[in-house]
Amino acid sequence: MLIAGFPAGAWGTNCYVVAPAAGEECVIIDPGHQAAPGVEEALAKHRLKPVAVVLTHGHIDHVASVVPVCGAHGVPAWIHPADRYMMSDPEKGIGRSIGMPLMGELTVGEPDDVREMADGARLELAGLELTVAHAPGHTKGSVTFGLPEAADVPPVFFSGDLLFAGSIGRTDLPGGDMAEMLDSLARVCLPLDDSTVVLSGHGPQTTIGRERATNPYLRQVADGQGAPGAPRRGM
Repeated sequence: MLIAGFPAGAWGTNCYVVAPAAGEECVIIDPGHQAAPGVEEALAKHRLKPVAVVLTHGHIDHVASVVPVCGAHGVPAWIHPADRYMMSDPEKGIGRSIGMPLMGELTVGEPDDVREMADGARLELAGLELTVAHAPGHTKGSVTFGLPEAADVPPVFFSGDLLFAGSIGRTDLPGGDMAEMLDSLARVCLPLDDSTVVLSGHGPQTTIGRERATNPYLRQVADGQGAPGAPRRGM
């Protein structure tokens, strides 16, 4: 398994390039603001051929480079239908008025080929099988991607802005909902094995076991209580 991740742009959003091994096909996860150069560097370094872009949600810090990345390689973008509108109208996703400046000139819009995915879908791409879990709370169309355990490789969980190391995604933007966030944490995260590696939309990698023991939100959900007052992160 090859996973090349890097923080991109003004929001430091993690973009991931995932492949079975160097020299093979790959999937790109969340090419956000100014992510295109990092994507091209990872592709060249590991001799990879993209077959798809997959998106954890529609916020501009996760999708700003979808059009140039998909266009450069002629690949589709996958997104949950509830967040698709943000690709063409990012201001609605962050509560800004149409026409207000948004990080200078951004190439917003949909690539030529957009495909929608639903809860429980299994995306067989680049020799990988990504399991999709609908996880609203940060946005209505937030999803996570899971990769099963392989030889000498623990399971991997791309959590988007659902779960971070020590925190969770914010719920105060349009489409955010704390009750849905807590339900998603309980339904999607708690059943995962402690060895599962968590690669999130912002910040360092962690594991489900570490978050189960130390993350105040996940601990409260596991105990059946409401949300604590700890800080939240993400756009």
